[in-house]
Amino acid sequence: MGARTTSTARRLGAVLGLAGLATGLAASAWLWIALARLPPLDLAAAQARSPIVLDRAGTLLRPFATADGRWRLPLEPDAVDPRFLAMLTAYEDRRFRSHSGVDPTALLRAAGQWLAAGRIVSGASTLSMQVARLVEPRGERSLTAKLRQIARAIALERRLGKDGILRLYLALAPYGGPVEGLRAASLAYFGREPARLTLAEAALLVALPQAPEGRRPDRFPDAARRARDRVLDIAAARGVVPAADAAAAKAEPVPHGRKPFPMLAPHAAEAALAQEPGRAVHRLAIDARLQARLEPLVAERAASLGPGLSAAVLVIDNATGEVRAQVGSAGYLDAARSGAIDMTGALRSPGSALKPFIYAMAFEAGLAHPETLIEDRPSRFGASYAPENFDLTFQGTVTARRALQLSLNVPAVELMEAVGPARFIARLRQAGAGIVLPRDAAPGLPVALGGLGITLADLARLYAGLARGGEVPVLKRRLDIPVADAVPPRIAEPVAAWYVADVLRGTPPPESALPNRLAYKTGTSYGYRDAWAVGFDRRYTVAVWLGRPDGAGVPGLVGRVAAAPLLFDAVARLGGDPEPVPRPRDALVATTSALPPPLRHLRREAGPTDRLRIAYPPDGARIDLGALDGAPAGLALKALGGTLPLTWLVGGLPVTESDRRQAEWQPDGAGFVRISVLDATGASDSVMVRIE
Repeated sequence: MGARTTSTARRLGAVLGLAGLATGLAASAWLWIALARLPPLDLAAAQARSPIVLDRAGTLLRPFATADGRWRLPLEPDAVDPRFLAMLTAYEDRRFRSHSGVDPTALLRAAGQWLAAGRIVSGASTLSMQVARLVEPRGERSLTAKLRQIARAIALERRLGKDGILRLYLALAPYGGPVEGLRAASLAYFGREPARLTLAEAALLVALPQAPEGRRPDRFPDAARRARDRVLDIAAARGVVPAADAAAAKAEPVPHGRKPFPMLAPHAAEAALAQEPGRAVHRLAIDARLQARLEPLVAERAASLGPGLSAAVLVIDNATGEVRAQVGSAGYLDAARSGAIDMTGALRSPGSALKPFIYAMAFEAGLAHPETLIEDRPSRFGASYAPENFDLTFQGTVTARRALQLSLNVPAVELMEAVGPARFIARLRQAGAGIVLPRDAAPGLPVALGGLGITLADLARLYAGLARGGEVPVLKRRLDIPVADAVPPRIAEPVAAWYVADVLRGTPPPESALPNRLAYKTGTSYGYRDAWAVGFDRRYTVAVWLGRPDGAGVPGLVGRVAAAPLLFDAVARLGGDPEPVPRPRDALVATTSALPPPLRHLRREAGPTDRLRIAYPPDGARIDLGALDGAPAGLALKALGGTLPLTWLVGGLPVTESDRRQAEWQPDGAGFVRISVLDATGASDSVMVRIE
């Protein structure tokens, strides 16, 4: 009886073996036919990734969903925790590196189980076969579908290689809902990049793709835990991780919810995407660490000042013009504060924040020096314009330095009258600032006190120009799109720019801040609608705005009280002590009494009948330096009108004084120079010429 049973078993085994062999041969024949007949696989859809915006070091600032609403972030295998990859292959495909897309051992085992049980017990799917299913999803579960999947897996291996297969799996593996790929899952469930996963986190992310909806930890935490622990057990049994580490990892909790994707510098990220919508990866000049320090600071400060207020901060690297931080609002998702509006690009009234540029023009034109005395007394300009100071008091006779540090209005308007509002606006626009005047009115004296519109970005650029010796940088917001080389526009000559920087460095700081460290200026617009503070040192310029995006006034919203403390706190987060702007070699450092007489006191210009003006050289002239060689008299300087004696200045420095309306000056090199003349009453004129 026993012999007969054994003989029967042998015959059955032989039959099953022949059947398996026949099945294998038939499958192999079908496979090669299928490989020849399969249409080419279009990988374009599978290779589509979520657009991402990175900072200057490659840190993720903000990802965006794909066109069909999925989160599928690019990821290279070398940016993944090695323990994840080891557990993945141990759990899903032990012979991944040795087979050609199909694991024959696993396939024969699965075929034997199928023949013995009459149903599919295990699928024998390799990572390559899983990628084939993800690239070409099909609803049916049949032998034909499995064979087609095998054919696709072999074709993909030939086309992409092992790293290409792994790259597609890491990008396409499902993790529940719209989350696809390891990087999106790591950020969604743990809030960190896949290079920094714990052992328990890596095991959970290995387990989820097999049943992404049934094991979602935010919906089924118990199922997620069981699946994770099984991966840890298998990894420990196969020697991938120590058993003690696997046991410790099981004690970690699984996440019970999804975390928001990173959203640093959201306004800058949206602008980058709008600028280059077809680009997959956008690289900005922003420093993510600095941005992450400033955003909560801005939100906290705006919240402390009252409801409905927003705030904005812009940080510029003075040497390169790169935008290192851009906080566009007090909270991008805070609808109550209109957080979606980027206030760094909104037109607002600057209040007194433009006064330093009036002084710069006056300094370079030879109208004044930081130690020139100027009157702060009740004054009327024209028929009806009589400006007052913010505190409704007057300081009397003060130096220009003190007048700017105290932001006195009458001296600023008097200098504006001497400089000329039209020339002032033209200079700002030539420097690249998008100045907007009310109802396109002609420039008038009120522009000295903020009667125009400017953006925080443009204001920051102008101040960065002061830190750069008068050269205004072009803002460089991106590192992946080159900025065309061009001669930078000027807001001031080097000496005048340094005079202003030196003056502003002495502006009294807010409470609890150290003096004489940061050059800065504040501004408050009419009706307390805007509070400004802009500061700079040699390295950085930081611009701050506070107010309501809808333009409503906020009682007590004053630049010195509200914006200046935020400015100093933002500068502290840059790290290091502020460094002063270097002094030009030819800057005139002198007391009031040591200045040339016309520079000691600012006086109103003479009447129109004898107005002082330079007759030669004309403004914009090109003077051939070679033609002056051997001419001891140098370059002739001629003036008309004015009251003798006349003082001639080059680059803001006096070069000669004369009782006649003619003088001589010997240039010491080529380049652009500003030539100015002052008469005994303080009247002045200036021209810009190029010495060649």
